[in-house]
Amino acid sequence: MSKIILAIHGGSGTILKKRMTPELEKAYMDGLNDALNSGYNILEKGGDAVEAVKKAVIVLENNILFNAGKGSVFTKTGTHEMDASIMDGKDLSAGAVAAINNIRNPVELAFTIMRKSEHVFLSGEGAMEFAKQQGLAFEPDEYFFSQFRYDQWQSIKDSDDTALDHNITLNKEKKFGTVGAVACDANGNLAAATSTGGMTNKQYGRIGDSPIIGIGTYANNKTCAISCTGHGEPFIRAVAAFDVSCLVEYKGLSLQEAMNIVVHHKLVKMDGEGGMIGVDALGNVALIFNSKGMYRGYRSSDGKSEVAIYK
Repeated sequence: MSKIILAIHGGSGTILKKRMTPELEKAYMDGLNDALNSGYNILEKGGDAVEAVKKAVIVLENNILFNAGKGSVFTKTGTHEMDASIMDGKDLSAGAVAAINNIRNPVELAFTIMRKSEHVFLSGEGAMEFAKQQGLAFEPDEYFFSQFRYDQWQSIKDSDDTALDHNITLNKEKKFGTVGAVACDANGNLAAATSTGGMTNKQYGRIGDSPIIGIGTYANNKTCAISCTGHGEPFIRAVAAFDVSCLVEYKGLSLQEAMNIVVHHKLVKMDGEGGMIGVDALGNVALIFNSKGMYRGYRSSDGKSEVAIYK
């Protein structure tokens, strides 16, 4: 029986304690704990890693504080475009979705694509038609509205600038808004999932790293499970999540060593800011980032746990 472990993240970036009110800090910590508890409870009851990461990400998608699902940012046209992905390390099955709107839980759609279609990656109208056929929950535009996301968009909507979940009007915080989870279940199976609302004021149907298997999300029982958060373009060019797996498999590095190389060396050379969380089948966990902070947490069956925000 393997050590069970779940790790989560809620985004990374310039997250400074001096810019956080005690009330907001508590809200973020409560949100992270809720997601951690929900996913870990599944593992504790003998559930599998895929179900655990899906549940943890759904809880984060349902929390308006995080840029995914309900809390997604506004695009150039004042809409929401969401992306998500999930992967099962047992058989390398995966599901991903991009450029969707009005779907309550994008990670649920990614999971349904993995389990109930012959495809891996669907996008836009086609993905939403598939979601309707499968009976997934849709919500009206009002469900995804939050005043502070709207204010972010209003401050830059007349420019060609984009902002990475950048709370311009309130505290000049730069945050890469993504949520994710990785897990190892009692049978040693690994899984990873990631979800995002993308960039404020984004144009041209821009898609970042989060829904791309091997970049924002990757899981393989032989190596590790990874979920990334950061400035998507450098992560795409670095093939970030898969590169960690390759360093473990082909160079024999530990999870921590491999993640350190990708986050602190490879990505830094590309001006790639952000981080990632990872677990392996040996019960190791790592939460690595090169930004000022990362909303993060983990819990394992050996009694170790952590929930943190700042560096």
